[in-house]
Amino acid sequence: MYVALFILLLLALVGMLFGHFRRKKIICRIRDMDKCEKCSLLEELAEPFGYVYHCCCGFFSSAVDAWQKSAGYAWIYDYMAPRFQMVFDSLPVYFNYRGRTWLIEFWKGQYGINAGAEIGIYHADRLLSESEYRTAHFEAAEKEEMLRCSMQLCTENGACVKISERHWWLTAFLPGVFSRPSGLCLKAAVCFENREMLQAFYQGLCRAGYPAECVTVQNLCLSLTFHRPEPVHYGFLTRFHRRLSQCLNRMYCRLFLWVTRPFTCTEDRILFLYYYLPFCFRRLMRLRRFHRRCHRKHGCRRPRCRCRKHGCSREESGCCPGCSREGNGCRHSEFRPEDSPRGGKQP
Repeated sequence: MYVALFILLLLALVGMLFGHFRRKKIICRIRDMDKCEKCSLLEELAEPFGYVYHCCCGFFSSAVDAWQKSAGYAWIYDYMAPRFQMVFDSLPVYFNYRGRTWLIEFWKGQYGINAGAEIGIYHADRLLSESEYRTAHFEAAEKEEMLRCSMQLCTENGACVKISERHWWLTAFLPGVFSRPSGLCLKAAVCFENREMLQAFYQGLCRAGYPAECVTVQNLCLSLTFHRPEPVHYGFLTRFHRRLSQCLNRMYCRLFLWVTRPFTCTEDRILFLYYYLPFCFRRLMRLRRFHRRCHRKHGCRRPRCRCRKHGCSREESGCCPGCSREGNGCRHSEFRPEDSPRGGKQP
């Protein structure tokens, strides 16, 4: 028995020494990289997940061709979000325009260890009644239907990020930042293609309960501030999941900052996590996850890189250093008919 205990202690000591020297080696490797190299690597790592890293401001946003586009939107995504550590406030605006029901929705809240906000633009294939809003599936706006959007997200500690782009799903996610949804302030603006669409959206915004005096219209652009929404009465299970998720999010956020404590810069922290704990990095990048059954129902799956038969050691798309990605996945990717092209609540 004493021999077995001695062996276990020896193995634990060897493991601790190995982990210590491996950690030191990774720290030196990151410190030897210049900023351009770090940013280029982060952009490459984020691309298979459907995101873009903004090195100048230290946040992630969604790519125009993100794979999540083919999933569209359904109310069940918001309902299931707290089960996956996504806790947010939302402002959905439904309106009818040229024979179809459109949805432009605003979100702000905590997505795992990321504080963030979103603006999504979707439409149904026909006119819907109000009773169908929660059961219908909305498709993401196509390239010619995308609108110019801008957002400014401010946290409780005064940090702000800005982004503006013609998009169908404009987002901003701040890694390692924890905040209550009510503590985030989202200033958003949407520019419409004509006065008819602007007027239809404005009427939908009023029906959603947003104060008309807080709306600013200039030419074809409408601006609003989404800070403290009207109180929402959640069911018992939803309240439980929201509180539990926020407790986990706070804990994971502090753990992320503690594990990456040799660094203070966001890109350094993320790269350290990528090299030191790759599985945690993959979890960090799942900023906007849908329920599996929602993906399968609508035929949306993230492309997988099936490179093992080509000698690669990892199956995650974009994780194998020997792959040069071309289009979807990598050069060794194989797609089933149900696989979606690359194109978001809980973190």
